[in-house]
Amino acid sequence: MTEAPMNRPGEISGWPKLVVTYTTEPAKAAALLPPGLEPLDPVVTVGFYCVPVLGEPELGVSVKLEAAWHGVAGQYTVGLGIDQESAVHISAETNGQPKFLCNLAYFRFGDQVTARASHQGYTFIEYSGTVTGEAPPRDGDFVDHEWWVKYSRAIGGADKEYDFEPHVVDVATTFEQRHIETVDGTLVLRDSPWDPIARHLPICEPGSAQLVTHQPKARNITNGGPLDPIAFWPHADVISGSRWPGLRGGPVPTGAH
Repeated sequence: MTEAPMNRPGEISGWPKLVVTYTTEPAKAAALLPPGLEPLDPVVTVGFYCVPVLGEPELGVSVKLEAAWHGVAGQYTVGLGIDQESAVHISAETNGQPKFLCNLAYFRFGDQVTARASHQGYTFIEYSGTVTGEAPPRDGDFVDHEWWVKYSRAIGGADKEYDFEPHVVDVATTFEQRHIETVDGTLVLRDSPWDPIARHLPICEPGSAQLVTHQPKARNITNGGPLDPIAFWPHADVISGSRWPGLRGGPVPTGAH
């Protein structure tokens, strides 16, 4: 086992990431992927984190799906809710990262771990659990690929026209795992029109929950190549900055198509 990391009181760096997985319905997971991305196992990964951004803490929650691009396995980010407004627009503008403003709580008290995310008055994800022990970290460095999509629809709103056609953004991050703790708890997905994870990615089978302390070694954000712009068009209208299906930036009204 590894030695538990010790932070100075009030330190905002070095927090472990709470990583919770579960299995969802394969067809529903595949429906969220833009044509060109290949669905893999129907596993959803929910992550809660705190990292320093521009010298301030950024609390965030991510929802990711297993997917491959050009034969490379990775994860497609459906949404990334954060509590730091300055990072929302520039992240989407430059790299297509699907960030949106979100209210978050994430903390540990003794062996109790609590995390929840709320948006537009709806708490859509909650987790509560107890640390039960340690798990061995992965040996050596490894690279994770995360897939984002950058695009810009045409000025004036012309149908199926773009100022910048959709491209996959390949976020390749090299990590070293330092310390892992297992958590036994419950993930609850609540219905929300603004963050419809409970509807689009329901829990079929629970997976695992871990507190993962890792050391990022490198991060390369590159243009992974174009998507078919016509096939992508039904995926272009989303809710806020996420990739949940939407209508003019908001939820799809009941009965609308």
